[in-house]
Amino acid sequence: MAFKKTYFRLSLVLIIAGIAVYSCSRDDRPDYRYFTGKEPVGEYPEEYITGILSVAASSYPGLSELEAYVSGGVKVYRITYRSVVKGKTIEVSGLVSVPGTPGEYPVLSFQNGTNTLNSECPSENPAAYSFQLLEFVASMGFVVVIPDYPGFGSSSGIPHPYLLKVPTNEAVIRMIQAVSEAENEFDGISVKNECYLIGYSQGGLATFNAHTDLELLHSSYDLNLKGSVCGAGPYDLSKMMSNLVSAPSYPVPAYIGYIINAYTYYGYIENSVDELLKEPYASGLSHLYDGNHSIVEINSALTTSIPDLLTDEFRNNYHYADFSTVDGSLVWNSSYAYKSEIPLLFIHGDADTQVSVSNTEDLYNLLILNGTSEATCTKMILPGLDHGDAVVPFMVEGLKFLINLRDN
Repeated sequence: MAFKKTYFRLSLVLIIAGIAVYSCSRDDRPDYRYFTGKEPVGEYPEEYITGILSVAASSYPGLSELEAYVSGGVKVYRITYRSVVKGKTIEVSGLVSVPGTPGEYPVLSFQNGTNTLNSECPSENPAAYSFQLLEFVASMGFVVVIPDYPGFGSSSGIPHPYLLKVPTNEAVIRMIQAVSEAENEFDGISVKNECYLIGYSQGGLATFNAHTDLELLHSSYDLNLKGSVCGAGPYDLSKMMSNLVSAPSYPVPAYIGYIINAYTYYGYIENSVDELLKEPYASGLSHLYDGNHSIVEINSALTTSIPDLLTDEFRNNYHYADFSTVDGSLVWNSSYAYKSEIPLLFIHGDADTQVSVSNTEDLYNLLILNGTSEATCTKMILPGLDHGDAVVPFMVEGLKFLINLRDN
């Protein structure tokens, strides 16, 4: 569910020498409910942004469609704010990119795909090519926020609660609230009570779940959600695991280990790790997810063979009582289909080998069955594209969709 590889060619053209990096500073603001501090980390002039998009469009032609929306430069900040994990208030972090021109702007929150390296989370690596395109979106008239997620950045001392709904929703929504309440911190920027969500893979699931909370629990948050774009999310985690335990192999075992590590650590699964994974994988699992190992390294330390990775008892008895908390917790953290009144766009490549396109097809169909209008909820299936290949088309189509909602 990581999408870094997709931007590999962009790294050749993203010249970070133009970034103005500032010295660190920290503001503790006890008068804010969520916001705790900020530091400037970069600035891009309009010419730099349009130049990069123009060059990048030679590899990804769809990016040229976004150039027309660029107006002015952007300023990028690392912020910290309060969130909750396992009932405890902690400080978490993320990136905020604001237009260089003072004015009032809506918020666009981007939820990124799977990451295991703390050094590659948004706030620790703001100049990475995988985040620069997102920072550029502020030049199109948004205050862009990119949460690190708990377990990264300022909260790197705890395990990342991978694919856990509640702590992820808290981190996403509270970041929007933190930026909204602290708008005076950002050089003449006023934050409009209007927000948009977009995310891919792990971020696709996080986006839809946050969309659900903001719509169904609107009075609790008082945030005006206008629309969301969800890309290639594992919306039905229970079905995904059910398919995995009976499969001969899976290309990214790091995802399976990530789920087991997070769900056992945070008490969602009552089974021990060695009841789920065979040795030598069980005993070393937590060390693989300490924020210092890449997905490639974790994949190498595990195995793509499901019979060699998972215990026979787990594979053969997944649907029975001994492993009921596994399936129950995955059902709880999956997406909930209901009648949505707020625009949604789902995008997925139909050749996805990491997250089956059936995740999008099934959730979309369930939303329609629950009364969601086809005019409100739409889907775009990208022919022939695998998980990583679909990222840039997803971003182009998703941003066009959200900009259209904002401007009409």
